[in-house]
Amino acid sequence: MLKTRFENYPKGKQFSAILGDLLGRGIFNVDGEPWMFQRKMASLELGKISIRSYAFEVVNSEIKTRLVPLMLSLSDGKGDNNLLDLQDVFRRFSFDSICRFSFGLDPKCLELSLPMSEFAVSFDRASNISAERAMTSSPWIWKVKRILKLGSERQLKRRHHDDQCPGPRAGRDTVASALTSLFWLLSRHPEVELAILAEVDRVVGANQELTSFEQMQELHYLEATVYENMRLYPPIQFDSKFCLDDDFLSDGTFVKRGTRVTYHPYAMGRMEEIWGPDCLKFKPERWLRDGVFFQENPFKYPVFQAGLRVCLGKEMALVKLKTVALSLLRRFHIKLAVPDDQGLQFSPGLTATLRGGLPVLIQERKDQKPIVLVHTDNTQL
Repeated sequence: MLKTRFENYPKGKQFSAILGDLLGRGIFNVDGEPWMFQRKMASLELGKISIRSYAFEVVNSEIKTRLVPLMLSLSDGKGDNNLLDLQDVFRRFSFDSICRFSFGLDPKCLELSLPMSEFAVSFDRASNISAERAMTSSPWIWKVKRILKLGSERQLKRRHHDDQCPGPRAGRDTVASALTSLFWLLSRHPEVELAILAEVDRVVGANQELTSFEQMQELHYLEATVYENMRLYPPIQFDSKFCLDDDFLSDGTFVKRGTRVTYHPYAMGRMEEIWGPDCLKFKPERWLRDGVFFQENPFKYPVFQAGLRVCLGKEMALVKLKTVALSLLRRFHIKLAVPDDQGLQFSPGLTATLRGGLPVLIQERKDQKPIVLVHTDNTQL
């Protein structure tokens, strides 16, 4: 499905129709030659050192000038004055970063006043409507509403008639989702947080800045923690393809032409036959071999997809996740605002989004560490 018979399992016209008004004819919503051409162009651009360096200059700027000052403004509050929805903050952070990188435009969503961006609001509404399309009992329901310009379909058409930008949409929600679940897990596993901080002090030095990409690569336990987080809580919980011609899966299962075939990274991360009897346990150590990070088979861990459609922005996203995590962990104590005994509850949508957000309390560390700054050109800052 993702490799040996890749050509027989495209996203399909049904998928493209559902997300057409949201993603247009961008790389995330096409197959065949259009997909191949866009992937080659994107690969060439994202592979340039200058592009990656600029991307992380934007990320570092957003952390230093907005994210940390916002957290500091709440860290001295009393009672509810230091209460913050971390999911909302990460969505704003990701949206600002990716818009500045992709378009040279700054929505300023993460300024201290936390202003609402009309573009971001429109995007959220469009994403929700597109998700609702996928959940209708018949595609004719939303298609008729679209033709007649009724209800939610009228809103979608109005909001996104000339606004199809798949890159920012994909980048914002997936990174924000991964950061949100990561800090939820760390708040419940303080021993993992302490292990990350100890590793940074050992590799970089206590009270020293992380100044190079090479140092980031030496943080094996942090890398393991990020991967383990997304094993349990992948930002994209499932992915579907449509069978083009009659086929047989590797286990002999017959797949009829036109059948929708779905693989589910969220479920796969919880399967004992794949991850062992402790599959439900948050255990970064499962990714380490003699203290060194060990990459699992991507078909066992398809969080970034696998095969020909593997995510081109994977490495940039990982460095972004680790940079934000270190910057906040070394500067702040972050704990859940209310006890959470039921686990994460998700809202229906294209990416994993917590119902009700992630309310947390912020406290600045007395033994605060420097803000993390890292470039990807292997040079000192």
